[in-house]
Amino acid sequence: MTGKTELTVIRGDGIGPEIMDATLGVLEAMDAGFDYDFQLAGLAAQEARGSLLPDETLESITRTRLVLKGPLTTPVGGGFRSLNVELRRRFDLYANVRPAISFPGTRARYDNIDLITVRENTEGAYLAADAFTSEDGSRAESKMVTTRAGCERVVRYAFDLAHKAGRRKVTAVHKANILKDVSGLFLDVARNTAEAYPDIEFDDMIVDNCCMQLVMNPERFDVMVTTNLFGDIISDLCAGLVGGLGLAPGANIGDDTAMFEAVHGSAPDIAGQGIANPCALLLGTAQLLEHLERTHDARKLRAAIREVISSCDRVTPDLGGTGTTSSFAEAIIDRLG
Repeated sequence: MTGKTELTVIRGDGIGPEIMDATLGVLEAMDAGFDYDFQLAGLAAQEARGSLLPDETLESITRTRLVLKGPLTTPVGGGFRSLNVELRRRFDLYANVRPAISFPGTRARYDNIDLITVRENTEGAYLAADAFTSEDGSRAESKMVTTRAGCERVVRYAFDLAHKAGRRKVTAVHKANILKDVSGLFLDVARNTAEAYPDIEFDDMIVDNCCMQLVMNPERFDVMVTTNLFGDIISDLCAGLVGGLGLAPGANIGDDTAMFEAVHGSAPDIAGQGIANPCALLLGTAQLLEHLERTHDARKLRAAIREVISSCDRVTPDLGGTGTTSSFAEAIIDRLG
């Protein structure tokens, strides 16, 4: 036994290996105390093992219960609809937690954003229950399924997160005015759950109004909790408020397993050029450290990222610099010392 925390590492496809190498370099500089178990998924796994999601990878996650993952590519055609969706389903990672925080020095429209979207990760539209397309291609159907148990656990997670993080407010986002059953159930559960947290302000908002208000008055939000489809859209909108997906991390949390990632894609068009921004995966790593209750290390990492971006020191072209993925990581490491 090494005394270190075992961590399944999936380097990913496209720019995944580049941003993962940068991230692991930063973790090594922090002497973070992880024992890495490198596994494959996506196109890299298909090429090496003949499977998009090999048994060895699933066995590793089952053992470690902790994953750091680069972006994956799901090929067009048969098999999984999405590897990310499949991993969330297999390990019941029901809460997708995506913070959006402003960083000085970015080209964002706002400089005061500090939001968290908590998205239900296993039900709703993305479950695609009983989905089919007619033989003549004239009709397609997919059932949207929402359960009380699924709603209760993700809403409670959002309130517990708000309480632990010292947040002031939780907003439930829904479409109960039209989707009176599936979205109405979610809203009913959210209202009932809120009663158990009298120290946290609660309100609810219809999803289309929420999107408009996020653009016009984002300061009115703090923690948002919502269903799968709405959460996917809202969290990307929030990423746009702070400068794009290059600054958007994500945590996928279950009762006994957690996976941390950059939420952007594999960007094959710039793979191998050394210009990919590693911040999203690094910020996901900060979430991982918080999950392990290493709050000081998480704050130290975020502070270093903030200093590098604000000073435009060796940052990548998407942030207005002329640096590389590796130089970006080196600038962060310099500030961790």
